[in-house]
Amino acid sequence: MTATIDRMTDAAAGTHTAAGPRPRRVPVVLLYIGLALIAIVTLLPFFWVISGSLRSLDEIRADPGAWLPTAPTLDNFARLFSKENFAGYLFNSVAVAVMVVLGNIVAAAAAGYALGKLHFAGKKIAFAAVMASLMVPFTAVFVPQFVVTVNLGLIDTLAGIALPSLALPISIFIMRQYASSIPDELLEAARMDGAGEFRLFFTIFLPLSGPAVATVTIMSFLNSWNNFIWPLIVAQSNSTYTLPVGLAATSQASANVTDYGLVLAGAIVVMLPVLVLFLFLQRYFVQGIAASGLK
Repeated sequence: MTATIDRMTDAAAGTHTAAGPRPRRVPVVLLYIGLALIAIVTLLPFFWVISGSLRSLDEIRADPGAWLPTAPTLDNFARLFSKENFAGYLFNSVAVAVMVVLGNIVAAAAAGYALGKLHFAGKKIAFAAVMASLMVPFTAVFVPQFVVTVNLGLIDTLAGIALPSLALPISIFIMRQYASSIPDELLEAARMDGAGEFRLFFTIFLPLSGPAVATVTIMSFLNSWNNFIWPLIVAQSNSTYTLPVGLAATSQASANVTDYGLVLAGAIVVMLPVLVLFLFLQRYFVQGIAASGLK
């Protein structure tokens, strides 16, 4: 028996030797250096935008490629809110984003729970319709959406801007995938204790869906915050412009001269809320994306 074990050990050793030495791993230091270089290259345009927003128009004209301002100033930001009505644009964007985020959380959570955990006639057809709507480009539906908005009397209103994005198909898909990952035994145990579907939804499903809700929040917020074409169509007056539309109007305010410092400062105002939201919710966002791909 001992001789047999020795022969097996020698054979295993011979196999390991024949396979050759293990490949060397890339040193961790080199990996970090490579990632740092990629991050620097990625962040260079953002750094130039920040630098340009702190420079006057004359300084930008004198040296457009300069990376650092010689005389930093906040005058561009001051003019945005004192002369260009950016405070009103910011309020409009926040109001529309709040409506879109709340609408997506409520609608997507309810639809996702129904498609993931309930059994009813036409369930597969309903889910197929959601998946099909993900493939329809906006240009194919914005005319019917505009006609519906006009008929509802919501043209040139913040509600009209938010209406088409209140229940995004991608939000429903994410919530449905997350609902499918929740064990059925957990819900069945609650049903045996007499809990109804509304109680299951509010006391079990929603508390467990934090990562998915965070993902829906970020994605619906981005969809609303960066939306340009639909607000441009619906907003008929300056009072209902959102930030992207207001920024475009600011850049075209003068037919002969583009105030690049002012436009770059406006770009910072548009980008900053998105970055802050993502920094606060990035951990839940990654968890939600990972969980929604389980099934």
